[in-house]
This record gives sequence, structure tokens and C-alpha cells, in this order.
Amino acid sequence: MVVGLIIACEVGFWVLLAAGLVVRHLLKRRRTSVALLLCEPLLELVLFVVTAVDLKNGAEPSWEHGLAALYIGYTVAYGHYTITWLDGHAAHRLAGGPRPPRPPRSGPARARHEGRLWLRTVLAAAVACALLQAAIWYVGHGDTSSLRTFQWTALRVLVIHGLIALTYLIWPRKARADAATASEESRTLTGR
Repeated sequence: MVVGLIIACEVGFWVLLAAGLVVRHLLKRRRTSVALLLCEPLLELVLFVVTAVDLKNGAEPSWEHGLAALYIGYTVAYGHYTITWLDGHAAHRLAGGPRPPRPPRSGPARARHEGRLWLRTVLAAAVACALLQAAIWYVGHGDTSSLRTFQWTALRVLVIHGLIALTYLIWPRKARADAATASEESRTLTGR
């Protein structure tokens, strides 16, 4: 039941997002689009309540409950970012707005961008781990090892993403324009 609800929440997220963006940019109804987009957090609230009720009714904590916590954590951390990103692209494609800026490709700016994304992952992991810990305390008895496993999964994802973000700081990729300019300068100096 919980897995079906997670799938329904994910589908609902994208349906509400698409409807909100179409209403905003094609129909020019900003207030209606805001109302549609504000319905999205209700999906996570429903998922949270159903998961808690499922545990309250004596369901054994399982991977479905852990997955629900990870989904809610991800949505809390990356939901607004995703909506903003897609809104910029929808404004460009549907309403003739300016092309949204791309994330930096190299250098310290890319490292900062990756660091900000990693901070979102920290938030996602913190929310997921807190929800899982609350579920463990809520159940209080029985086998909660599947919930603990998902806490470790959230922490592993956090560490892996942190290491990837750190590589952009330690080994920054050089910009292509700088490489082309440097090769032109070296040609000019050497006369080739």
C-alpha cells in the first residue's frame, strides 16, 4: 500500500507541476498556478500521515516505510529547486522568456554550485533520518532493522554526493574558453 502511495505521490507531483506551469505560462493565470503548485506539499503530508497510520495499525516496519521517508526528504530538499528550474525552462519554451542560465561548467563557480547541491542533500538526509528515527521510536518494539538500513542508505548517499562535490573543489575543471585562449596565445608567442 505504501509503495503504491509513493508512486501516486510521484505521479501527482509531476501532474501538478505540469498543470501549474501550463496554467502559469500558457493561460497566464498566476494565482491559479500558485494554488496548484502549493498543493504539492500536501502530497508529502498525505504520504507521511498514511505511513504513520500504517505503522500505528501494527504494520511491521519495512523497506516501504524507509522509502517513503527518503522520498519525503528528497522532496523537502529538492522540490522547490526542481520547480524553480522547470519554471525557468517552461517560461522560455512556452512564454518566450529568456533562456534560463545554465549551471557553471568549471572552476570555483562550479565547485560552489556543487557545494550548494550537496547542502540540499544534507537537508534531504537529515529529514529522512529524522523521520526514520521518529518511526523507530514510534514503533518502539519489533524489528526496525529495515528502517535503520534506510538511515544508513541516506548517510551513504550523503557521503558519496559529498565526495563528488569535493572533487570539483580539489580538481576544478578548466574552462574551455580559457584553454582555447591559452593555446592561441602560445601559438602567437611561438609564431606557429
